[in-house]
Order: sequence, then C-alpha cells, then structure tokens
Amino acid sequence: MVSNWLGTSVEEMWLVVVSTIAILVAAITVIRIVGLRSLSKMSSFDFVVTVALGSTVATVAATSTSLWAGALAFITLLSAQWLVARLRRHARFSAIVDNEPRLLMVGSNFVDSNLRTTRVTHDDVFAKLREANVTDLSQVLAVVLETTGDTSVLHGAGPLDDALLPGVAGQPESSTARRHEAS
Repeated sequence: MVSNWLGTSVEEMWLVVVSTIAILVAAITVIRIVGLRSLSKMSSFDFVVTVALGSTVATVAATSTSLWAGALAFITLLSAQWLVARLRRHARFSAIVDNEPRLLMVGSNFVDSNLRTTRVTHDDVFAKLREANVTDLSQVLAVVLETTGDTSVLHGAGPLDDALLPGVAGQPESSTARRHEAS
C-alpha cells in the first residue's frame, strides 16, 4: 500500500521531486543569464510570459513532460520575450502588443468614461486608494490603470508633473486644470 499511495508509485514520487528540483535549477539558471527583465511584468506580454514560465515549471514538476522539453519551452518563452521587447521600441509594434495606461481619477474626480471602458468601479479605485495609504481625497493627484493591469496612485502635496502622464489615455480636456487645483 505504501508503494502505491493514491495511485502513485514511490518511483513516480521521486521522479516528481527530482524533476521539480531540476526544472527550478534550470529556470534560475536561464533567468540569471537572461536577467531580471524576464520577470518584470512591464507590459501585458511580460505578464503572460511570467505566468507561462510558472506554468512550465509546474507542468514539468507534476507531469511526465521531459526536463528537456521544459527547458526548451522556458528558453523559447524568454527568447520570444526578448524579441518582443526589442520590437516594442517601434511605435507601430508597441501599439499592437501593449495596452494603453488609462487615467481613472484626476485629483478627487473620477474619470467615469475611463472607468466604464476599463470596467473598473469606484469601489475598486477606493480599495487602491486605501492600499496606497490615502487618508483624504484631497491628497490624490491622479490614479492610473497601468499597461500591466496594476493601479498607480499618485498622491502627495505638490502639483502633478505632466511629464508623469505621457501616453496615458483618456485624459479629460480639463485634466491639467484639475491637476493643478489638487495642489
């Protein structure tokens, strides 16, 4: 009974342990060679690659997929990420691959059209404000839904520098005036 615990033999269990350790060592080695950019989640494509890398490790660890196949998948994913990162330098390609960051709040005012477009609710934004330790709406300079799906809460005492919002879509016409009022 011990040798066939819930349908798995002792040999199969050892194979899972060895495969898990081996694929983790391979993953760490490849990431060290390629660099931390491979896990950065700077774009939606980077996020997908990061998830796929985790899935590859899990697949090799828990199935009969060979270590070589897992390592090849890892190298292919990171090579594709490298290529896409290079191609993203060109605006036309970047527009295809990257999401646009969206302005959700300017000062204490919601940009409702962007909330509808991104399917984000006021409650979602309030949760992000609390997470950023905003204690008063007058502290908010802007809230941006980033290309990765993360939410940036810009808050503080000073005026918001327009240089922080290049490429952020959905800025209302009067956003500059509101940004300066927030200071």
